[in-house]
Amino acid sequence: MAANSSVESIINNIRRVFQAFNDYSKRANMEAGLTGPQLWAIKVISENAPLRVCDLAALMFVRPGTVVGILDRLEKKGLVTRIRSQQDRRAVMIELSAQGKELVSAAPGVIQGDLIRGLETLPEEELLDIDASMARLVAILGVQQLKPLMIHGTDEAVQGDDTPAGC
Repeated sequence: MAANSSVESIINNIRRVFQAFNDYSKRANMEAGLTGPQLWAIKVISENAPLRVCDLAALMFVRPGTVVGILDRLEKKGLVTRIRSQQDRRAVMIELSAQGKELVSAAPGVIQGDLIRGLETLPEEELLDIDASMARLVAILGVQQLKPLMIHGTDEAVQGDDTPAGC
């Protein structure tokens, strides 16, 4: 019976995580008109601008090519600007536009940032335990071959080496 209790607890905790991301994504879309990954990007830009594409990618734990796709959509919405570096013409600096600054100040918090900040506070041994447990869940489901996608987005979180020039 104890095993069933543990299985139930694991399943319920997985449901809670999915529910939290789903609720966040709906709120981000309703309040800001953005996907979760887009809102996460503008929040990171807001806290760190100006920054390079590769720096934004590192802060979001995604590949630079993924960030480029997100930035393309944010730029079309008039929320970010790209400025070519005067020191290295290959490097592009990212900043929020006036409209982006206005939106980010009224936008909801970012669940991905909360998750990363929480994980970063854990001791290395605990992180290794969580990583091993997550890898085990992936193996149980037999989905090791799936490319990780951004949560509630269509962008891949991990791709081949797609580092833009200037990174």
